[in-house]
Amino acid sequence: MQFRPLHDRVVVRRVDAEQKTSGGIIIPDTAKEKPQQGEVIAVGPGARDDAGKVHPLDIRPGDRILFGKWSGTEVKIDGEELLIMKESDILGVLDQSTSLKSAA
Repeated sequence: MQFRPLHDRVVVRRVDAEQKTSGGIIIPDTAKEKPQQGEVIAVGPGARDDAGKVHPLDIRPGDRILFGKWSGTEVKIDGEELLIMKESDILGVLDQSTSLKSAA
């Protein structure tokens, strides 16, 4: 099934959190917090202003993002748990090329 979000909404797949602490302790599934990072799967066409003009989103499919702990609405599409949220719920985009350079 194809799903296309409307307006300024974004469909996000959560990225799994690390299963061990830095000290090597394995965290059981029941104690883990839900990750606040995700990969954008689909985006809507954009928000409309008062004049009816559509303003496209800054987010693109494939972007890795950070979002608030309570952001979005959880839905299940084709057996996969996804989040649908407004673009304003997104805190920022993770630039993987920059983070790789600074780690080296």
